[in-house]
Order: sequence, then structure tokens, then C-alpha cells
Amino acid sequence: MDLFSFTECANRTHSLRALFDLLVSCASQEGFTEVSYGSLNFVEPLRLADYPPPTVAVKWPIDWCDRYFKRKYHTIDPVVRRTPLLSRPYLWDQLGQQYQLQPDERRVLDEAREAGLKHGMSVPLFGPLGRVSVASFASLSEDIDPQHCISHLNALAWQFHTAYGEIARRADADCDRKVALSQRETSCIRWVAEGKSSWEIGIILQISENTVNFHIKNVMRKLGSTSRIQAAIMAVRLNVL
Repeated sequence: MDLFSFTECANRTHSLRALFDLLVSCASQEGFTEVSYGSLNFVEPLRLADYPPPTVAVKWPIDWCDRYFKRKYHTIDPVVRRTPLLSRPYLWDQLGQQYQLQPDERRVLDEAREAGLKHGMSVPLFGPLGRVSVASFASLSEDIDPQHCISHLNALAWQFHTAYGEIARRADADCDRKVALSQRETSCIRWVAEGKSSWEIGIILQISENTVNFHIKNVMRKLGSTSRIQAAIMAVRLNVL
């Protein structure tokens, strides 16, 4: 699919999932089947379920995805750390040439390659009020020439970023609605926003883990969210915390 066709399809899309699948499909035609998109210095109102901030959408090998999020690699990932300092698309291998990467940053890149993410590249994406996002692409093959694809992937990333902004703005309009949470529901979802597990919240509030889960599910239902993380983000944006 050429850039014009991608833009036409993206402009007709009203779903983040459909838009991201379109990006993955187009990048895969270039040999880059692994794709992620995230916001680096603000919280997006719209994201796919099960991926904590700063990730908005991701398609990675399952094992790497599990390891990355369980070990909170986004706190040491050089792509997350360094992208706000860059203005042009770059190859992950170039980060070590431009910066004195710390050992933990190098470990993330090494483990990503071991997990199958070869020839990674990222595109810094900028928005209003100093917002910075990033789209990243990687190939499972060693035989891909990333320099040959970088211009096209850069254009795809920007078109995706623009189309996503339109979808997110429509979702953000939901912030005008009023949602009433009980005191206990508010307490539970506030601790979710702080990164606490249901067991930890139960200890803090001196209630059972099952009771915590009951209140969190009520919040998710009221907000129309599909995950506890998404519910916490929506609660913050709706000013109910």
C-alpha cells in the first residue's frame, strides 16, 4: 500500500485498533512486522487495553512483550529516554554511537535483539504543547536494509500519528461527561493509578482483595473501560480522582 492509500484508509478509520492494524500491515510490507506507538511525556486518553503507559499500541513477540512490561523496561529503555532529544528518525544501533548509553540501556537493546527485534528504528513525533510521541519498527529478519525503508516508515508514522490524534480528540470529548464514583471506588482506582496491585490496595484500605476487585470492576463498568489501567487514566482525565 502506498502512502496515499494509507492516508485515505486512515482518514476513514474511527478505531485505534483498526488504525494500528493498518500501520502494522503497511510496515510489514517493508519487512518490519514489529511495531509500537507510545506517548513519552503525557498520558494519551485512548490506548489499547493491557498495555501500561507510555505504550499506546504494540505488536511485539509475546515473550518480549511480557518481559518488557513485567520488568518495567520503559523506565530504562533508551528509545523512551532518548527520543525527546532527537528530531529525525534513527536506527537503534545509532543510539550507541550518539550517546554514552548506560549498561541498563544497552541491556534492553541487546535483549530486544535476542528476542527477535532486528534492525530497530524509531520516529520521534511531536504535537502541541511540547508533546512527544514515538513510533518504532523492527524486523524479525537480518536481511532487511533499514536505510532503504526509513523514509517510507517515517511518512507512515507521521500519517498514523495525525490520524490517531483525530481519533483521540473524539475520545477526549468524553471528558465532558460526569461519572459518579463511590468513596471506596475512588480510593481503589486512585491506588491503581499509583501502580498498586489489588492485594496491595487491600492491605492499604484494610479490605479483602476480592472486595478491591469488585470496586475496580464497578469503576471499569461506569467508565466503559476494558482494563484497570485504562480506567485509572480515564478517571484522571475526568477529574474524578
